[in-house]
Amino acid sequence: MQVTHKKGIEDKDANVFRDVLFKYLPYWPLFLTLFGVFLALAWVYLRYATPVYETTATILVKDEKKGVDDANLMEQLDLFGSKKLVENEIEVLKSRMLMHQVVEELSLYAPVTYKGTVKSKSAYVLSPVIIQAMNPDSVRLEKKVLFSYDSLNRAVIIEGKHYPLNQWVSDGENTIRFLPNPNYEAPEEKKQLFYSIFDPKGITDNLLEHLKVLQAAKLASVIDLTLRDPVPKRSEDILNGLIAVYNKAAVNDKNAQALNTLKFINERLGLVVSSLDSVEHGIQQYKTNEGIVDISAQGQLYLDNVGANDQKMSTVNVQLAVLDQVEKYVASKNNEPGIVPSTLGVDDAGLAALLSKLYDLEVQYDGLSKTTAENNPILVTIRNEIDKIKPNILENIRSLKSNLQASLKNLSGNTSNYASVLKGLPQKERGLIAISRQQTIENGIYSFLLQKREETALSYNSAVADTRIVDHANSTVDPVSPKKILIYVVAVLAAIMAAAALIAIYEVLNQTIVFRSEIDQYTVVPVVGEIMQDNSHAELIMEEGKRSIIAEQFRQLRTSLAYIGINGRKKKVLVTSSISSEGKSFVAANLAITLALTDKKVVLLEMDLRKPKLSHLFNVSREVGLTNYFIGDKDADHIIKSTPINKNLFIIPSGAIPPNPSELILNGRLEELLKYLETVFDYIIIDTAPVSPVTDAYIISPMCDATLYIVRHKVTPKGFIKMLDENIGMRGLKNMAIIFNGVKGRGLGRYGYGYGYGYGGSYGYDQEQTKKEKKSKKASGRLRNSGK
Repeated sequence: MQVTHKKGIEDKDANVFRDVLFKYLPYWPLFLTLFGVFLALAWVYLRYATPVYETTATILVKDEKKGVDDANLMEQLDLFGSKKLVENEIEVLKSRMLMHQVVEELSLYAPVTYKGTVKSKSAYVLSPVIIQAMNPDSVRLEKKVLFSYDSLNRAVIIEGKHYPLNQWVSDGENTIRFLPNPNYEAPEEKKQLFYSIFDPKGITDNLLEHLKVLQAAKLASVIDLTLRDPVPKRSEDILNGLIAVYNKAAVNDKNAQALNTLKFINERLGLVVSSLDSVEHGIQQYKTNEGIVDISAQGQLYLDNVGANDQKMSTVNVQLAVLDQVEKYVASKNNEPGIVPSTLGVDDAGLAALLSKLYDLEVQYDGLSKTTAENNPILVTIRNEIDKIKPNILENIRSLKSNLQASLKNLSGNTSNYASVLKGLPQKERGLIAISRQQTIENGIYSFLLQKREETALSYNSAVADTRIVDHANSTVDPVSPKKILIYVVAVLAAIMAAAALIAIYEVLNQTIVFRSEIDQYTVVPVVGEIMQDNSHAELIMEEGKRSIIAEQFRQLRTSLAYIGINGRKKKVLVTSSISSEGKSFVAANLAITLALTDKKVVLLEMDLRKPKLSHLFNVSREVGLTNYFIGDKDADHIIKSTPINKNLFIIPSGAIPPNPSELILNGRLEELLKYLETVFDYIIIDTAPVSPVTDAYIISPMCDATLYIVRHKVTPKGFIKMLDENIGMRGLKNMAIIFNGVKGRGLGRYGYGYGYGYGGSYGYDQEQTKKEKKSKKASGRLRNSGK
């Protein structure tokens, strides 16, 4: 393995799973607690969350590119029908105008609600009545008007006052009426009802936010409508109502065009009837005055020819009149939708197609302009198409009028020829034929208009929408939200994230050394040993035959001294730390005992002249010690004392606490003492003051062979370790190595010590030995009981 740190070592094969497990497993009670809390919150949420159902409906649009052609009969009946673009119809279905009509028709602006203990519930199907406002767009907002229903008297009771059904009344704020609810389903439990009145515009906007209108497939002319709502019946009514008002609007457009055409025809019929009555009255009067009973065969032939010619001229004149109307309509338009005049008698497919396309474009432009901005690209494109098609229509009309005028001129020439023939007829017959000719013209026009009026009336009464409902609105059986499994999964993930965040915050905010990896990251000084926290709080834990984990760690430390150069020739070891309470005296004392257990003579110097602790640990008097030697009162042999712990372990106490420890250390006597001790002892362990408050360690270190720097878990500030390399370069601690002391178990259960190398363990070798001894005793007892 290679772990990236300041020393430049990289671990490309690091086991991420093991690292994560090692980091978080000790905190399993926290994870378990948060699992319980978040799962309980998820259960409460699911218990009181409002379930939401999804409702869908499908319609088929007669798309001009993708739609199915009508049958011939339907095409003949639907004279004013037009195919549509699916994309435009989607925008129309999402328009605010249509949804606003649905809101008003279903009275969604005045919802009725059941008052619950924890939360209220919609009473769309549970209320016996619905509330309708006289002027929905100008209502005053009302919140929670409590009421009850008297089924016997069919009346609503508000604050003791009875309001009958189907009558407009004032509730103090608005003029409303109560209507029987067609969707009423008697509830199992009677609860307090109340209604509220909101702005229909707000309800409309809210529904549009939840409405989805999408094309079923790219090449299909099928539109899917989707709406989510807590009340399935309400969402079904909304979608069905939206489709109904959409189809109604399309039919109204067709009927408006047909009515305009009927109006034009009826106006023309009125003029023709009046003119025809006048001509017939003239013929009758002429015959009476002239005494004419019949005309000659020649006059009859002439009359037939003239009648046919005049019929053609009449048709041409009607067509010219129609073209004038159409030209006036096109020239006066300003991109606003209107009713296109009928091209009665004008047999030109190109003009009819252009007019139909112009009408469709204007309807699309009007529909989109209500829901989009003026600079919308689609709207601009439609406007440009309208501007391009109008000149084409006008040019087509001018061409048709020119052809009709030429035809009319030719027919007029024929009339002149017939007039010359008429001169040869008797005077009376000639006058009768002239009057009859006018009658024939008026009869032709009258018959033509009657035929077109019947066709238009038939189209008006058979008008259908350009869409077909494929599937009526239908809701899902089970709610689509909230999803139980998803909520529980989110709760578990949230619990994991919350626990990990709490652990990370706890360990990040801690400004003391926590992990062995932090020491490796902040300094190049090697770590030669780790000492676990001793929960027994004993200061001296080393003794002959002891097999605890901490004892084994001190034995490992004893072995590690060889790696920093401590041997028979180099035997002086300085023990120091950054600040007080890091356990340097504890480590020095137990390390000295560990070395003495190998039958080596060890001397322990209590060089912390400010706060000496070793003499107290070994129950040795410190009245005579190092300070006496430094001032010359005592020789080296007089200050060396034996300890009751081990015959090979000796201690030199500090002596009386001096006012100037650093000056005493610098007087040269310490170096002489160390040279003498090297001749007598195998190991010399020196316990000195921390390096942060005083400089004693920096003075003594050059006289020693190695320095053990104590870093204590959750005690040593990170700042001191970060500056350790810099301090070594400036002043220096000779041949320094770090001991990570007081490593505690991580997490809430304290399983293993976990912050150092990661070697866990809940009991030491002495405990294992005890278990083996117990098993041996049990086995011996069984043997004795069996008589063996």
